Amino acid sequence: MKKLFIVFCLWILAFGSAAVAQNNSDKDHNFKVAKNLETFSAIYKYLDLMYVDTLNADEVVGNGINYMLHSLDPYTVYYPEDKVKDLDLMISGKYAGIGAVIRYNFAIKNTIIDQPYENMPASEAGLKKGDIILAIGDSSMVGKDVSYVSNRLRGDAGSRFVLTIKRPSTGKKMKFKITRRSIQLPAVPYYGLQDDGVGYLNLNSFTTDCSKDVRRAFLDMKKQGMKSLVLDLRNNGGGSLQEAINIVNMFVPKGITLVKTIGKIERANKEYKTTVEPIDTVMPIVVLVNDETASASEITSGSLQDLDRAVILGTRTYGKGLVQVSMDLPYNANLKLTTSKYYIPSGRCIQAINYKHSNGGYTEHVPDSLTHVFYTADGREVRDGGGIKPDIEVQPDSLPNIAFYLTSSGRDSSEVMLNWELKYLSTHPTIAPAKNFVISDADYADFKQAVLKSGFKYDRESKKYLEGLVKLARFEGYYDDAKPEFDALEKKLNHNIAKDLDYNKQTLKQLLTSDLVSAYYYQRGSMENSLQFDKQWKRAVELLKDPTAYKKILQPSVDIKK
Repeated sequence: MKKLFIVFCLWILAFGSAAVAQNNSDKDHNFKVAKNLETFSAIYKYLDLMYVDTLNADEVVGNGINYMLHSLDPYTVYYPEDKVKDLDLMISGKYAGIGAVIRYNFAIKNTIIDQPYENMPASEAGLKKGDIILAIGDSSMVGKDVSYVSNRLRGDAGSRFVLTIKRPSTGKKMKFKITRRSIQLPAVPYYGLQDDGVGYLNLNSFTTDCSKDVRRAFLDMKKQGMKSLVLDLRNNGGGSLQEAINIVNMFVPKGITLVKTIGKIERANKEYKTTVEPIDTVMPIVVLVNDETASASEITSGSLQDLDRAVILGTRTYGKGLVQVSMDLPYNANLKLTTSKYYIPSGRCIQAINYKHSNGGYTEHVPDSLTHVFYTADGREVRDGGGIKPDIEVQPDSLPNIAFYLTSSGRDSSEVMLNWELKYLSTHPTIAPAKNFVISDADYADFKQAVLKSGFKYDRESKKYLEGLVKLARFEGYYDDAKPEFDALEKKLNHNIAKDLDYNKQTLKQLLTSDLVSAYYYQRGSMENSLQFDKQWKRAVELLKDPTAYKKILQPSVDIKK
């Protein structure tokens, strides 16, 4: 009894000491917070009162806020009143304007229409790819950059203005009366039933109510006879967590916990379960992902993988397992704040980067060796950290350097690719259906000659590496002995644009084809057309046509007792 009493007293003493230590720690933290806030306020008061120049309060304090947030993670962002619309666009996918992609043409040093959206004010008014934006109302847009022009094309829904453009194909100036309206960027830009009953559905963002669009598209294709589905989440950076839950719920039973969020405070901890009966629990599904598949896209693909409901195909996803909430601030500002991490059905968090907050902040990638093993519903092994690893890895074709320079705005000051496409559009009123169209070899030969005549130049990666190797050889004293070999290699790597255009013919034909199709059939046509060249899509179809191989992937390699 005496020993028990002594143990009890020691436990009380230890508990009391821990409580006192915790209490002291809280007091110390609160004191440091109050001290630093008071110091910051005092410093700014002295700056505002005595600094030699008058300060811009919004800029100075705003820079201070942004630097403070810079030491945290890239998703915790301050939006002053004049930037809150950017946050609203990110969440809702809506803005008021004309509905068109614009870009800067470096050859004429002016902003142009690049691609009008289908059924939007720009396309309905008759604007076309390449139209040069000269004026908005009475304000000249000559020589203005994309940001300047974009801000003035947007405005209140219902407001009207006159847009003055110059059409390159005719050289004529034209005026269009356009009424701005609310532009809803399509969450599902294209879906369609392909050969052998395989449905394709591209979801490019998790904006408000996108799950309804996915549901409608799925049911439409199922009505047409769809037997299997490819859900394309490549380049989808995420969005609404609830929309991801709704989409997964279409394919898995009611009452399953899909996501848990765990943070510092109790109210950040939540469970998200499927709440309605699914529309299909048996149809084979392949989800396409890549390194730009993030956040809500990873919740969707990761949940379907954890529940053994779909095969994931492509490359490893981005790895964003952090949850943000929007916090209202004084004077109509807003703070997008990271409050928790999310955990998908297997219990894993797929956050790829640890953000350290000491010493000004730094990042630390989670190595594969430090990840942990988790198991899917049927016992397949999966891991946390580093995003969602696909069940089948298929690398996409890489973009050759010459294609990067030809297609990237600002890389090619001659704009030869754009000019050739505009010429093609002016001489071809129509083209073949989007699904099958490809420019002919004769068309590509014409494009090749246009590039050669334009004086187009680009930096070859091989030249950069050779120059670096020469510098290193000189530094280490090997260059003189190896000079004949270096000279011979330099001759073999001599810049030959005609040879490069021939070697990369198929890739460049695909890029030209895609640009042209989008001008005739908009974004949906471009996506439909791209499937004929898409090796990840083709691999997904190949798998779905082989039920035995599909089922084998979803079976555990060994029996796991859970």
